Amino acid sequence: MSYTLVGELPRHLYCYVDSRFTHSEPCGFVPCVWFGLVSFPGRLWGCTVMLESGAIYRNVPAHAIAFSDAPEAAWTPEDAQAWDCYGERFTCLEYRYLSGLECRVRDENGIYLFTAAPVGDGFSAYPDQAKEFCFIELHNGRLTIQPTNHVVFRERSFTDNRLEFPRGLKRQSDVWSCE
Repeated sequence: MSYTLVGELPRHLYCYVDSRFTHSEPCGFVPCVWFGLVSFPGRLWGCTVMLESGAIYRNVPAHAIAFSDAPEAAWTPEDAQAWDCYGERFTCLEYRYLSGLECRVRDENGIYLFTAAPVGDGFSAYPDQAKEFCFIELHNGRLTIQPTNHVVFRERSFTDNRLEFPRGLKRQSDVWSCE
């Protein structure tokens, strides 16, 4: 039996949704409150939002979410998310240490929002495949969802100020046990 896990964000976020995904007559980006996530294997994360009318939309794709009513216009599913969801099960959390930190993804800078960590799927059990997904508000007004190995953070009291991707790091590959 296949099912979809629907989860809450660590905190609701005021943002905008592209009305092409919510209205029969699109009218640009409209205000919404984003409060939930849906994970279908092989699909983008689905965002659950409430419109000002009180209407709820589930499974709004990540590329339809913005943090400005006039964000960067050309935004594709590939811009919004690096990989499809692994499975149905995940946990959603906001790491307090990362909360509000500036970060870099590809050639864009942004602010960390929260993390979704897949659990109980075929990928997450293997150290070299296990990734958490960082949800990031980019400075261009768009949302991107990236695995941890695609993001670097600036923590002014600890990291250097360059926001460059490090070289020479290796992936985890060992499974550790005490018995």
